[in-house]
Amino acid sequence: MPFRPLGRTGVMVSPLCLGAMNFGGPTSEEDSIAIINRALDSGINFIDTANVYNNGESERIVGKALRENGRRETVVLATKVFGRMGEGPNDQGVSRYHIIKSCEDSLRRLQTDHIDLYQLHRPSLTVPQDETLRAFDDLVRAGKVRYIGCSTFPAWKVMEALSVSERMNLARYVSEQPPYNLLDRRIENELVPLCQEHGLAILPWSPLAGGALAGRYAKQDQFPAGSRAERSNEVFRVRITQRGMDVAAQVSQMAQERRMTITQLALLWVKDQPGVTAPIIGPRTMAHLDDALPLLEKTLDENDRPIFDALVHPGNAVADFHNSNDWMKARIVD
Repeated sequence: MPFRPLGRTGVMVSPLCLGAMNFGGPTSEEDSIAIINRALDSGINFIDTANVYNNGESERIVGKALRENGRRETVVLATKVFGRMGEGPNDQGVSRYHIIKSCEDSLRRLQTDHIDLYQLHRPSLTVPQDETLRAFDDLVRAGKVRYIGCSTFPAWKVMEALSVSERMNLARYVSEQPPYNLLDRRIENELVPLCQEHGLAILPWSPLAGGALAGRYAKQDQFPAGSRAERSNEVFRVRITQRGMDVAAQVSQMAQERRMTITQLALLWVKDQPGVTAPIIGPRTMAHLDDALPLLEKTLDENDRPIFDALVHPGNAVADFHNSNDWMKARIVD
């Protein structure tokens, strides 16, 4: 399996990252640990979680699994900070106060003395970036964090952060974790070129469009029992558009012709897009993981790229996966 560099760091990671958002709910602790072990046995060495995932349960389960299997030192372990973790006014956000406290809490839940990639889960449009980057830099200098990254940032905000880090001699972001799938390709306009130019790893979340590219939905207003849209709030449900379903139907036909599942073909497309380091897969079941694992060894046929581009033109979108971001003003008109 060809490993890929994590940006310009020299750290090598698997071309798929195991996302832990489902661990601790809806996926049980026992099943979550089994999924982690299967992923590691199959060659994945990259796990991504966040403190807010199931109110810390995801981190706790990941930490328990790595302690029990003794594989902590072979795993590139990533987590995130930003979201609300308590009722107090300082229990969320990008302040030094919240970041330092949250890091200590995450280290305790993960049962480790360091985090390999500590990411800011969302940007702040009000707090100056030097506040955040100084806190991250102190954690790096203390040995509690190896590298830092950001998630769901606009390109200009990433560039500003790199400039602040250079000017103030602070730790710099080595990765960005954006929403990216065939239904929403807007990061190709500015963010992807920026990351390629400045050596940031791209770690896409929702590569299967929340199940829209898994054949889960036939119509935008019909949500099968147990589906992500049926379990989630309106922010997620509005991402299921009829245009997106039409594209998914065509991808499904392509997958059948290539003797693949629709999820495999859609994920393979993201994995092998220019600039992408490792899409984050978030299996809810062992079957979901087993479906993705063969892609560790597969590559996208170059002859298929123009077909995907005809379905959704580069840089465009037919569903809105930036709709939880305050900075994204554009909306998809179905």
